[in-house]
Amino acid sequence: MAEHAFDAEVWEHSPDEPGSWHFLTVPGDVSDDIRVEAGPPEGFGSVRVVVTVGSSTWRTSLFPDAKIGCYVLPLKKAVRRAEGLHAGDTCHVVLDLDRGADPGAAT
Repeated sequence: MAEHAFDAEVWEHSPDEPGSWHFLTVPGDVSDDIRVEAGPPEGFGSVRVVVTVGSSTWRTSLFPDAKIGCYVLPLKKAVRRAEGLHAGDTCHVVLDLDRGADPGAAT
C-alpha cells in the first residue's frame, strides 16, 4: 500500500451558493495509481481513503470525475477552518487507501 503526496488547489463547487462543497482534484498520475491499488470499482466508483492536510487527518472517500478522468477529494469545513484554507489556496495532501486501519488521531 503506497502513500500518495501532492499539492492541490482548493476549489468550490458552487461559489455563489452558501454552504457550497469544497474539493481538491487528485492529480492524474496519482488518480491512476489509486485506481490500480483500489482494484475493481464498487458502488459509484468511490475509494475510501485516509487523508492528512496540515495537522488534520480524517477518513473520507475520493469520487471519480469522468469529465477530467481524475478523483476529487471533498474538503470538509472543519478541516478548512482548522487549516485556514479557502477556495484558491494550495495545500499539501497525503493520502492512502483506507483498509480499516486506525489512522491515529483522526479528526
